[in-house]
Amino acid sequence: MELNIRKLKVSDWETLQKWWEQWPDWVAPTKEFLPNNGTGGYIVEKNDKAIIAGFIYYTNSKTALLEWIVSDPDYRESDRQEALELLITTSEQDCKDTGYKYMFSVCRSKKLMETHRKLDWAVDEDPAHELVKVIN
Repeated sequence: MELNIRKLKVSDWETLQKWWEQWPDWVAPTKEFLPNNGTGGYIVEKNDKAIIAGFIYYTNSKTALLEWIVSDPDYRESDRQEALELLITTSEQDCKDTGYKYMFSVCRSKKLMETHRKLDWAVDEDPAHELVKVIN
């Protein structure tokens, strides 16, 4: 069967939470930390089985952020890489279609960095750290 991509829905939240819990060293963000309360992004499926998802933060500049990419750790079929690339390229096209010029992403995964590089993203080889503070 063919891969399908669609916008995230409220009903996807439970699946995403499960994935974050299954990946070691991941802490699930709260819905309020994510765009559109956890529905601001895309999810890739095959035969109605969710495979991978990511969120797009649209800014008031010409830059959008593609963040919190998470996948089903148990999905190991040969089209796993294709699903990741579909998620990234669809997000790119969405941002382009809505007037954005730049995309930015932060990741630790070497596989994710390799995929971005393959899709012509500039990858800074110096490690960076995410800094977060709850202010209210």
